[in-house]
Amino acid sequence: MRIVTPIKLVAFAVLALVAAATVWGLIALWPDSDRVARAADRAPLVAEGTTFETGELLAVTEGCAEAAGSTADECLTFSIGIRSGDDAGHVVDITARGAITQAGLQAGDRIELMASPHAPTAETRYRLANQYSVSGVFRGLPLAILALVFVAVVIAVGRLRGLLALLALGISATVLLAFLLPALVAGSPGLLVGVIASSAIMFVILYLVHGFNMRTTSALVGTLCGIAIMAGVSLIATQATRLSGIGDEASGTLAGVAEHMDFRGLLSCSVIIAGLGILNDVTITQASSVWELRAAAPAMPRHEVYASAMRIGRDHIASTVYTVFFAYVGAALGVLILVYLYNRPLLSLLTHEDIAIEAVRTLCGSIGLVLAVPIATRAAVCFAPAPSTGSADAASPAEAPSV
Repeated sequence: MRIVTPIKLVAFAVLALVAAATVWGLIALWPDSDRVARAADRAPLVAEGTTFETGELLAVTEGCAEAAGSTADECLTFSIGIRSGDDAGHVVDITARGAITQAGLQAGDRIELMASPHAPTAETRYRLANQYSVSGVFRGLPLAILALVFVAVVIAVGRLRGLLALLALGISATVLLAFLLPALVAGSPGLLVGVIASSAIMFVILYLVHGFNMRTTSALVGTLCGIAIMAGVSLIATQATRLSGIGDEASGTLAGVAEHMDFRGLLSCSVIIAGLGILNDVTITQASSVWELRAAAPAMPRHEVYASAMRIGRDHIASTVYTVFFAYVGAALGVLILVYLYNRPLLSLLTHEDIAIEAVRTLCGSIGLVLAVPIATRAAVCFAPAPSTGSADAASPAEAPSV
């Protein structure tokens, strides 16, 4: 008969309280649909009567006849066949500048067109009901193919675990879309929303993917502690650095659309969500390491299992720190290039909100990840089976090596 130790009972009780608090938080912070709808009504930044239509790119010509002073590489002319709307069946020539000219568009590509009503003189001239500009490119097919390849690779290599991971990914996306995003738009406290959503996701997907067992429970303990640490550190860091949370064009646009949004809380929420995946990876790896060490050496005392697992954990910490760094560098590469060109001292650059926000995200997330390693490892050592010889068990906290 398996004996449930007091520490396991305490852990289960605490997790039950956290789970209950998470459910209560989901109910209490569930977004106000009216506020979200009002923000959505203000979101479209197009003139009244504007519609979005489908077109097919027929030809690309270098240069623009009406672009005085432009060189060929600054301007392209797209000949586009309109496939939907009032002008379906007509061909229109559209001047294109900027990023769209660098996308490598070719004849046959499907284009999204923004159609707005013509002025009376233009309507007579072009015999079209609307005037058109390129709004975007339809990328559905290549993205769908890439997604199918991803799913096939994950299932082929991961098998059942891979399939469960994909299911967990879908659950996470559902929580983000159904709760987190609308709750932020409705003006709920961003930090609390991030903590509640992250906890809900972790409770579900950890047990779904890795099974309902003590190994997963120890990883969950470490993950929840990591979430709490990131939340606390990000709250302090946001206040200490006097960040507003409005550091880029998207946030500036949101400020005019979602008047109730908590932008400082949004920054803390982004810290938690950005670090969630790596945090889960770190804690489940440490828990698995402890269980594998116990299986390989059933008589090893607990403090030696902890020491061995932490040696693995320190390697994981080292790789995780620069993994987080490179992830943020890749996401903010354009901003970093501008920083490089400014040729200003680092401390001076950190006074700019967009740079400071990325620094806070990276540092707060890394602190939570690093501290989650010893917490998850200690929990796993306490929950793992006892040594096969009772005299070898030296699991008291005083005997555990320092982290």
